Amino acid sequence: MEDKRNNISRSKLEEKEYRKIKKAIASLPKDSFNNPEKAQPAKNIIVPTIVPATIANTYSQNAERPDKITDAQPILDTNSKRIESVARIKKPKAFSTIFRTIGYLKKYWYLLVIAILFALINSTFEIFIPLIIGKGIDHIIGVGQVDFETLGKYIGYLALSIVGFASFKWLLSRVANEMSYRIEQQMHDDIFKKFNKVPLKYIDSSSHGDLQSRMVNDVDLITDGFVLGLTTFFDALATITLTLIFMFRINTTIAIIIVCATPLSIVVASLIAKMCHKIFKRQAKTVGDLSGTLVEMIGNQKIVKGFLYEDRSIAKFDEINSKLKTVNDQAMFYSSISAPVTRFLNGLLYATVAIFGCVSAVRGNMSIGDISIFLSYANKYTRPFNDIADVFADLQAAFASAIRVFNVLDMKNEVSDENLPDIKRCTGDVVFDHVDFSYTQDKKLIQDLNLDIKAGQKVAIVGPTGCGKSTLINLLMRFYDVDKGSISVSGNKITEVTRKSLRKQYGMVLQETWLFSASIRDNIAYGKEDATDEEVRRAARLAGVDHFIETIPDGYNAIINENGDNLSQGQKQLICIARLMLAKPPMLILDEATSNIDTRTELAIQEAFNKMMQGKTSFVVAHRLSTIVSSDIILVMNKGNIIEQGTHKELLAKQGFYYNLYNSQFSEF
Repeated sequence: MEDKRNNISRSKLEEKEYRKIKKAIASLPKDSFNNPEKAQPAKNIIVPTIVPATIANTYSQNAERPDKITDAQPILDTNSKRIESVARIKKPKAFSTIFRTIGYLKKYWYLLVIAILFALINSTFEIFIPLIIGKGIDHIIGVGQVDFETLGKYIGYLALSIVGFASFKWLLSRVANEMSYRIEQQMHDDIFKKFNKVPLKYIDSSSHGDLQSRMVNDVDLITDGFVLGLTTFFDALATITLTLIFMFRINTTIAIIIVCATPLSIVVASLIAKMCHKIFKRQAKTVGDLSGTLVEMIGNQKIVKGFLYEDRSIAKFDEINSKLKTVNDQAMFYSSISAPVTRFLNGLLYATVAIFGCVSAVRGNMSIGDISIFLSYANKYTRPFNDIADVFADLQAAFASAIRVFNVLDMKNEVSDENLPDIKRCTGDVVFDHVDFSYTQDKKLIQDLNLDIKAGQKVAIVGPTGCGKSTLINLLMRFYDVDKGSISVSGNKITEVTRKSLRKQYGMVLQETWLFSASIRDNIAYGKEDATDEEVRRAARLAGVDHFIETIPDGYNAIINENGDNLSQGQKQLICIARLMLAKPPMLILDEATSNIDTRTELAIQEAFNKMMQGKTSFVVAHRLSTIVSSDIILVMNKGNIIEQGTHKELLAKQGFYYNLYNSQFSEF
């Protein structure tokens, strides 16, 4: 009984003591934490050479739970915009688009000349076929009145013409396809090179599926429409010209009737074309939307399934797919009425020629063979217009696609560094001098940032999500250029040296791993072109991934799927770390480099990192603050500003933003 009373009184004393501690903590000043928006950017921060701090025992079980740290809103919200709005590309004029497309033919002018020559020869053989048949008919007068000797010659000429027509028709198709494939290859190269030359913000802020659609689907439509349509045009032009020549030689009156009826077909085709253009423009845009959605959903299926988004993703896809179906129906309707209408008009023309031909034959002005020739020529004369009508839908789709492709090629390149010098020697000193930067003009981010980081120091960058930690990395690597001020590396302003030499000074491991479809060895050796097998294996051992590699089939020669989907997230990150271990760069950037690795492996990796960091300037972005307590300097960021800086011990002693951020990791809520 006595023990029970003692326990009750002891618990009351503990509760009373706890309340005192709670009041004391509540009375501490928390200006920098509670009012982060009022915090001013750090001015002229000189990072001293500091002995690494140790973890201080600043948290007790009886202490009040610190205020909960909430993440800031993401700074950059792109909503997968199209490249036209991101890069502010002006709408091109129709004639410039056509001339630019034809400009791709300059390199392959000889193929175009050969195609025109084959089209002319092919049309000549085609025109001679009805002429030979007609002349042969005139030698078949009636029973017992057949000139077999002459007829045999015409049959020989006919066979030669048919073989020549078929042969050159095939050759024309081969040359046209070869020209089409080469132009398609050139366009693919131009677009891919463009993606590697434009500022990174254009790629980051655009729908990747839409960009992919422009490079694949739109280029296919251009080559199918413009290039093949162009060869069809020359073939049709040669046929029309030769047909007119022979018709006027046989009967001028009927030839004039045929020519006068031609504009009617052209006018009808032009009216239909105007209606088609807008529809095909919408069609190309909708195909881009569909591709973008498909890439997003397939590439993130684990997230889709994990958040039970299947039904909504299907509904979103069905909505875009339904729009595409509607647009396709409209495009098909307008494009399909072109050929029937022109064929109907051509049928009327054919009947007119037949009537006038019969009247002329009765009057003795034409033979039966001439009527046969004229009917064939009337049909062949109108056929090229039908062919043009048939490919006109493809031409309209190609024109709409050409605008989308040239909009990509019209993006402004990064500022050229062709004539700038390389960084000859890397000391590891990094200076931020009055730097301003924002992703969008209406959202200010980093303002008047000053840093002076000495060689060999380990700099940790911490803060809530979206505060600008990774933005500093983007500026260091010159993925984005500053709006104001300058950044210097080893005494060189980064805008006054080549990007290649700048980025060569850094080794980088990001939270988002990137692997390509190749062997594990090739993925590790990506960081060093001439790496030997022994160097690759040593880097894998340092990264702690060698055991995993050696236990799988094919070992280092095992092929990784696209984006490394056949590996776990931790395995992918270890391979990326091995890539960094192999490169041995003068400076390091670790952006949540061990976020996907278990604690035991992380300790081994941290030990390897510490050995690698000796004497090298390193920037470490981390959310797990236990991994950066030994840093020479810790920069605490919020909303783009550095609001605190110092060692781990110094920042804990301030009991400000970092103090609450650090202790929030041990909170139960």
